[in-house]
Amino acid sequence: MKRALITGITGQDGAYLADLLLKKGYKVFGTFRRTSTPNFWRLQNLGIYSQIKLIPADLLDMGSMIEAIKVSDADEIYNLAASSFVGTSFEQSVGNAEITGLAVTKLLETIRFLNEDIKFYQASSSEMYGDNKFIFQNEKTPFMPSSPYGIAKLYAHWITDIYKKSYNMFAVNGILFNHESPLRGLEFVSRKITNGVAEIFLDRKKELVLGNLQAKRDWGYAPEYMEAVHSMLQQDKPDTFVISTGETHKVQDFVKLAFDLVGLNWKKYVKTDKRFFRPLEVNYLRGNNKKAKSKLGWKPKITFEKLVKIMLDEDIKRWKMFLDGKTFPWDAPLYPSESKFITRLSDENKKMKLTHSHSKKKK
Repeated sequence: MKRALITGITGQDGAYLADLLLKKGYKVFGTFRRTSTPNFWRLQNLGIYSQIKLIPADLLDMGSMIEAIKVSDADEIYNLAASSFVGTSFEQSVGNAEITGLAVTKLLETIRFLNEDIKFYQASSSEMYGDNKFIFQNEKTPFMPSSPYGIAKLYAHWITDIYKKSYNMFAVNGILFNHESPLRGLEFVSRKITNGVAEIFLDRKKELVLGNLQAKRDWGYAPEYMEAVHSMLQQDKPDTFVISTGETHKVQDFVKLAFDLVGLNWKKYVKTDKRFFRPLEVNYLRGNNKKAKSKLGWKPKITFEKLVKIMLDEDIKRWKMFLDGKTFPWDAPLYPSESKFITRLSDENKKMKLTHSHSKKKK
């Protein structure tokens, strides 16, 4: 029986990958950070929580990662842990660099010392391409990151490649473009849209506030992307692969489709707020998956339209169950309103600055 260790197992990708590996007969271990309120709802939602061996660990603590690798005695390690929300990386750039970037070096060093035969997967990101001018992005497209997150991911990407070449380690990079699902976090625009439309449809909300509606993304279905991730570690030689649909759609397209599915005019409910714009925007991403198709035999099956419907149907179903008083693993009821968050771009922050400047003048 193969043994796999997944960092970030409580996230969207970690949960779907764990589910896939269990179905393939793996013994699955996953690291999680000890917090006052641990978050296992995704594993519980998929019905696999009891089958996972959980190991408390922290990517910034090399000792705990050594312990995790020893305890799991893994044949394959999938590093999916990161500060994954791009917007937050502007607010917490140093922490993002350490967790998303530097921590990968610690992982690779640990593998090098403990067991060089372990196969290692690094979750790279299309955000490494930044606001580029290429019609498609593939494995050879120049990287031009436009966020602290993108830079940290690029560091992790290159250090993985260096360890592969320097120490003959089986280390691969998967450059995954946006991939969504009902298990996506509510801070991500895709889930923010479907959850918001579900609440509006059920008369729980009156509006949906978003950022840049013109940004274009290549959106795919997360469970399918985890199939590609697993396949990368089953190859004869380690390599880098772009995983994408090859299509691009505006955020506005996502919004319109979701509202159309419930028979509502999106223009009556959607507002934009500059606080949800990035300081440096990535306007266009579209991946070329030709290499993955030819070498991995992988291609996306779920269309953009089907993806939006899957997510929206699930959010509507969840809210109806919630309103009926049913209990089940879910995130939305506990997620705070974003109007509570004060950032450098929020209206509340501007008011505080104005008040402060007025008080200074009076003095």
